[in-house]
Amino acid sequence: MTENCFWIKVKEEKFESPDLFTKMALLFATKTTAGRVKKDLDEPDDSRAPQIKKKVKELRILDPKTAQNLSIFLGSFRLPYEEIRDIILEVDEERLSEALIQNLIKNLPEQKELTALAELKDEYEELCEPEQFGIVMSSVKLLRPRLNGIQFKLTFEEQVNNIRPDIMNVTFACEEVKKSENFMRLLELVLLVGNFMNSGSRNAQTFGFNISFLCKLRDTKSADQKTTLLHFLADMCEEKHSDILKFTDELTHVESASKVSAQILKASLDTMERQIQRLENDIKNFPKNDDDPDKFVQKMTGFSKNSREQFEKLSTMHKNMQKLYESLGSYFVFDPQVVSVEDFFGDLSNFRSLFLEAVKENNKKREMEEKIKRAKLAKEKAEREKQERQQKKKQLIDMNKEGDETGVMDSLMEALQSGAAFRDRRKRTPRNDNRRVVLERSRSRHNGNPSAV
Repeated sequence: MTENCFWIKVKEEKFESPDLFTKMALLFATKTTAGRVKKDLDEPDDSRAPQIKKKVKELRILDPKTAQNLSIFLGSFRLPYEEIRDIILEVDEERLSEALIQNLIKNLPEQKELTALAELKDEYEELCEPEQFGIVMSSVKLLRPRLNGIQFKLTFEEQVNNIRPDIMNVTFACEEVKKSENFMRLLELVLLVGNFMNSGSRNAQTFGFNISFLCKLRDTKSADQKTTLLHFLADMCEEKHSDILKFTDELTHVESASKVSAQILKASLDTMERQIQRLENDIKNFPKNDDDPDKFVQKMTGFSKNSREQFEKLSTMHKNMQKLYESLGSYFVFDPQVVSVEDFFGDLSNFRSLFLEAVKENNKKREMEEKIKRAKLAKEKAEREKQERQQKKKQLIDMNKEGDETGVMDSLMEALQSGAAFRDRRKRTPRNDNRRVVLERSRSRHNGNPSAV
């Protein structure tokens, strides 16, 4: 290295401090290298050992399980204790998260433990991290009610979005069933067919039936076991009452309504109302505080009013839904307290799907029968054409045989009458004349002029 080299001029010792080395040893040293780190330090081993060795702090207030859960929580979010406290005080929605509040509510020590920790604030440095966090959070007034209110605010929109669609789906489904004239005509047709089939039995001339009976139409099979009563009804509707088929398009919300539990829906609304009431009471009884960072009352008051308004709208919608369903009970003669929304619309949804499937199967069956019929006709036509071709061929052969015999005799008689038969023999003389010419030419060559020789 030259004199101007950077490494000759460096003075890294100016950054050296026991605190730096201690932190590095604690953060990065492994068990096998901890001793090596100690040896690299310039200070004597006895003076450096207490700084490298982490002092184990015993729990004073919290039980080990609570402390462990808090340690896991703090390690997951990695935020300074004071920052977590300020986020709660300011109801900072930009930094608040549902996960943060849920975990804090779940792992927060009981109020009596927080109160006991608050008395140890003068010994803060001697406490372990979970208890230090407890001391910081103990300064927040009404901490747990505050956290519950903030959690409700963060989850309120999700609750509304879960409740409103269920109410609307059941409401629309009730209106669709009541207004569908084609569905009513189908029920009339089913009643007629059912009474006909039950004639002579104790169920003859029934005035009505339960909606759940519709799904059992598929279970009644024909004598030859090739079709069902449902397929028969679907076929009848296609042939003579095609408008009835439109009822499947008129009951579009029954499937969504079949997934709604009226019991869970009411429980969700009751829970929402309790949360709103509790928040209103907390705001009303919240101690007056001139501390500027504490924005709980200021921010939660507006939310409390808005949540109350939205709940009242949902409650009104729910009551209207209940009235519509009760009117369906009166219309179709069933007890809405016994037959749940889920069961009633579940039966309708299943029947709708079974009916559509029966229509498709009927069409497929007709197509198959038509295909077989066309194949049979095509086969018969091919056989017919084959027979016709064979017949024509046979007739042609017979005609040719008869024509040949007649033609030979006619030609022979004509030749005898005209003398052509005899002229054919005399036609051989030209061949002799040709020979004669050849011979004469040959002689002329042998008896030619001597002078030519």
